[in-house]
Amino acid sequence: MSSVTPSVTSSVTSPVTSVDFHFDVMCPYAYQTSLWIREVRARTGLEINWRFFSLEEVNRIDGKKHPWEREWSYGWSMMRIGALLRRHDMDDLDRWYAIAGRALHIEGHKPHDPVVARALLDQIGLDPSLVDEAIADPTTHDEVHADHRRVIDAGGYGVPTLFFADGQCLFGPVLLDPPTGEAAVRLWDAVVAWTEFPHLYELQRPKTATDEGLIVETFRPYLEARDWVSINRGEVIEFGASAKKDQ
Repeated sequence: MSSVTPSVTSSVTSPVTSVDFHFDVMCPYAYQTSLWIREVRARTGLEINWRFFSLEEVNRIDGKKHPWEREWSYGWSMMRIGALLRRHDMDDLDRWYAIAGRALHIEGHKPHDPVVARALLDQIGLDPSLVDEAIADPTTHDEVHADHRRVIDAGGYGVPTLFFADGQCLFGPVLLDPPTGEAAVRLWDAVVAWTEFPHLYELQRPKTATDEGLIVETFRPYLEARDWVSINRGEVIEFGASAKKDQ
C-alpha cells in the first residue's frame, strides 16, 4: 500500500482515511480526477486504493466481443497490466497509472499500444516483459473483472467511482481543472459530506457552449491519440468537430 507523507498539514476534519478509486486509463475525466485525488493524498495522507472499471465492457454493443475475448483490448489489457503490478505493490500500480494516464491524456501518446506500454514500464524502472506476463496470466483478467463487477453491482456505470469504507460509492467528482492546495482538500471535504446523505443522488452543473469548447481543448491530446469512439451511457460523444467519427 502507498505510504505517502502529507506535504502540508491540513485542517481537514473528515474521518475518512482511505478510498477505493475505480478508473479506466482510457477515461479522460477519470484522469483529471486522479490528479485531484493525488493532491488530496499529498496534503492529507489519504490512502488511495486503485481499482478498475471497464468502459469497453459497460459500453459494449450487443453481439460484439467482450474485451477479454480479444487478444488485446485497449483499456482491459492496460488494466490487466495494472492488476499484475498491484499484486506486488499498490505503489507500482500508482506509478503505472500516473505515467500511462499522462502519456495518453497530456502527451497524446498511445499507452494502449503494447510497444508503448512496455516502454512506459521501463521508464518507471519496471520490467517491460510484465506486459506479456500480465496478458498470459488469466487471473489478471479475473481481478479486473471482479473490480468491474463491484461497480456494476453497486449500480455504478462509469468512472471515476469512489468507494468508502462503509460501502457507499459515489460517481465523480467529474471535473476539468483539478484544484490544488487547500482547494483540493475543500473539494474532498465536500465529496465526503455527500456520504452523510445516502439518498442525495445527483447534483449537476449544465455545460455551456464555452464549457464544451474548453473540454475539447483540454482533451485534445487524448482525442488525437485514442483509437476508439468515446461512448457515455450508450451515446457516442463527439467532443466537438475534432472528435473522431464512429468507424
